[in-house]
Amino acid sequence: MKRLKGKVALVTGAARGIGEAIARAFAEQGAFVYLSDINDGLGRQVAAELGAEGDYLHLDVREEADWERAVDRVMGQHGQLDVLVNNAGITGFEDGLCAHDPEHADLEDWRAVHRTNLDGVFLGCKYAIRAMRAKGCGSIINISSRSGLVGIPGAAAYASSKAAVRNHSKTVALYCAEQGVVVLQPDNLGFSVPVALRCKARRAGNGRSPCQAAERGSGVPQERPKGWPV
Repeated sequence: MKRLKGKVALVTGAARGIGEAIARAFAEQGAFVYLSDINDGLGRQVAAELGAEGDYLHLDVREEADWERAVDRVMGQHGQLDVLVNNAGITGFEDGLCAHDPEHADLEDWRAVHRTNLDGVFLGCKYAIRAMRAKGCGSIINISSRSGLVGIPGAAAYASSKAAVRNHSKTVALYCAEQGVVVLQPDNLGFSVPVALRCKARRAGNGRSPCQAAERGSGVPQERPKGWPV
């Protein structure tokens, strides 16, 4: 039996890379997946390849109005949102190399990275909690990075934003502990995901992969040792 049969998922930054891989994995496990991105061409192409298991919607994670429209569409079409993957993120180097060290980084460049990486996660959690509350269960998966633990001298904004995602995930987990919502915070180590936060009310559980996390649970965060499966 497929793990995610009957589940509805929304994955941000799903036009390519990790987000695309997660969307495909969810669809293979039986979920209906909304792929979202600002790259509409690629996003629609991936959604088309998923066939009846996927659909595309434009979502700029920095914009609250986009989140409102996206979640309203999901709830209007399916009446439920079981899984949100806050995957969309930037490094600050998308348009070429520029100074991102603590001394020379431009304030606007700093803010741009945080607006996508942190504000996007904040808004995603905000609207997912509201959508999931009615059903009393759900999973929120916030993609972080080891950079949020160790820092990167030449990518200060990126490291700062990912550290904030780690901590905000814990805050959201504690807030949702009695509401049936899982908050998982895997660390991206260059296409591997070996660390997770597993949230379970009243007792600590084992870390889970994105597909496993989408199945069930809620509560208090716990870090899992290395070796956690993708």
